[in-house]
Amino acid sequence: MRGLEMFLETPIPRTYLNFVGRLLLRLLETVQGLGAFALITLGVVFTHSQVAPRLMRPIIREQIFRAGVRLVPVVGFMGAALGLVIIGQTVSLLTSVGAQNYTGMVMVTVVVRELGPMVAALLVLARVGTAIVIELGTARAQGEVEALEALGIDPIHYLVVPRVFGLAVASFALTVYLIIVAIVSGYVFAFVQDVPLKPGDYFAQLAQALRWQDFALLAVKTMCFGSTIAVVCCYQGLAQRMRIEDVSAATIRAVMHSLVVCVLLDAVFIVIYILM
Repeated sequence: MRGLEMFLETPIPRTYLNFVGRLLLRLLETVQGLGAFALITLGVVFTHSQVAPRLMRPIIREQIFRAGVRLVPVVGFMGAALGLVIIGQTVSLLTSVGAQNYTGMVMVTVVVRELGPMVAALLVLARVGTAIVIELGTARAQGEVEALEALGIDPIHYLVVPRVFGLAVASFALTVYLIIVAIVSGYVFAFVQDVPLKPGDYFAQLAQALRWQDFALLAVKTMCFGSTIAVVCCYQGLAQRMRIEDVSAATIRAVMHSLVVCVLLDAVFIVIYILM
């Protein structure tokens, strides 16, 4: 007890307090900056919805193609791997213990609600989010953003809004594609292992476990992931002046902040699933 009292009475080193204080201040500054940037982007979406629609539609389609269609092969591979590793093994395990009736519930909980959206979001972040930071950060460093402002073009409307819409739509489409591939490949793997589960029973359990809330929340969740990644990456590339050599550090910050925000969003949706 005496040792514990001495430990509690020992003053915390000032250097440690300074480190924690700087960390908290940096965290608050980042949260404030991201929140303000997100609100500005949301405001531009509503106030500039009818500004240059013929110009914006092709740009949005280009971002959807870039973030969605180009990632189809990678997402298909990850979906097949996810089905082989997770679904196939789960079906085999549940069948071996006589709990195959819970296959649909487990698949919906693990793949549809959690792993599918998160894996797709990580792929979008790794492939597209980092590219966004590099492009916008380089444009910022070379003065191209200031040139747009000099021409009377809103950089948020021209550079950020298309990427937000593109990543939101692409994340939803890629997640649906990944889930379908994972479910099919998982049953193929279970079939190869001679699991006594008929295809009709397998898909009937999935259909029985799915509810309309799952489809609605899947759409909302994946679009939140995509738009959040776009906002964070655009913020790191545009929100502050930088030099070319600062782009790599901004990319690292964008990846870390996007991961943290996506995990926090996922925690919110877990609570929503529990309350349903």
